[in-house]
Amino acid sequence: MEITTEIEQPQPSSESSESLPHKGILAAAVDAHLAGARAAGIDCDALLLNADIEPKAMMHTDARIGREQVALLLRQLWDRLGDESGGYLARPWLPGTFAMMGHATINCPNLRRALLRAGRFVAMVSDDLQIKLVEDGEEARLIFHHGNHKQLPNQNFVESLAVIWLRFFSWLIDRTILLERVHLAFPQPDYDEEYNDMFPCRHYFHQQETCLVFNTRYLSLPLVRDAQQLSEFLARAPECLLTQYKSDNSFTGRIRRMLQSHNSVENLSLDDVAERLFTSPQTLRRRLKDEGNSWQDIKDSVRRDMAMYQLKQQETAVAEIAERLGFSEPSAFNRAFKKWTGLAPGAYREKYRD
Repeated sequence: MEITTEIEQPQPSSESSESLPHKGILAAAVDAHLAGARAAGIDCDALLLNADIEPKAMMHTDARIGREQVALLLRQLWDRLGDESGGYLARPWLPGTFAMMGHATINCPNLRRALLRAGRFVAMVSDDLQIKLVEDGEEARLIFHHGNHKQLPNQNFVESLAVIWLRFFSWLIDRTILLERVHLAFPQPDYDEEYNDMFPCRHYFHQQETCLVFNTRYLSLPLVRDAQQLSEFLARAPECLLTQYKSDNSFTGRIRRMLQSHNSVENLSLDDVAERLFTSPQTLRRRLKDEGNSWQDIKDSVRRDMAMYQLKQQETAVAEIAERLGFSEPSAFNRAFKKWTGLAPGAYREKYRD
């Protein structure tokens, strides 16, 4: 099942840095869904017209296509191919495959078990697709690997799978999974402006693997949906997966985005953040506690994200990374990093170099 993105309109926020997303889905992103159909010799112009999309509109890559039209296009595409992967997989996902994965996971006790079981399900029905969960200290990585036996331009397919899993499993726990960052084993695409809606976090392109990175605390959250709710959800697919699950206007999400937009985590204090959110520091602490977080938890999460990336991808000295992240001395950074990952910064860097 292949999806790109449109985010539900959130209520206007007091943060001037957060703008409302555009209506519709970029034509460039919609067109990328058709690579498998074109390779199979299907008349894509006819598919577009049947979905009430003018083929000439697709020539304007900055044009936007309505969500209902895109959903209709995808349903036609899957029906013509008999494949919910849109023609990208070596072994087609027969109609109903995604639904069966949902039914296989709905009775799992928590998110960890659901993701592991879903990964095993994908391995059973696919020859060239692997989705696996890896835990590394306080960090969880959901890795997507497509062998691409058909040698198609598959960037949109892999990104769409990542979006689907993020939204579907957020729905299962009835809570938005806040990403630390996303790694993409591809160059930045023509529709890169969609990424803030697809993945509201830091984006790193040209990576060795495509993965979603989030805190392991989500893994212990229980699934709160039942079989009847799942059936109702699937009856609304793919429309329900074309929108982000619960636009994240939580204080936790807004503060994370605010901190990530600064070069140094230390550039903002709790008082600064409270002022930007038009509230008092005391009220902000209380709201964060209600969301199961604290100012220090969020700050450390962003610090950990920045530290891991710099140790893996850059040659910056450990002492300089510690200073950038606001630690008074390298030894304090070493202790914090070992608590986060189980490894000292130097050992962590060597592990990923090897």
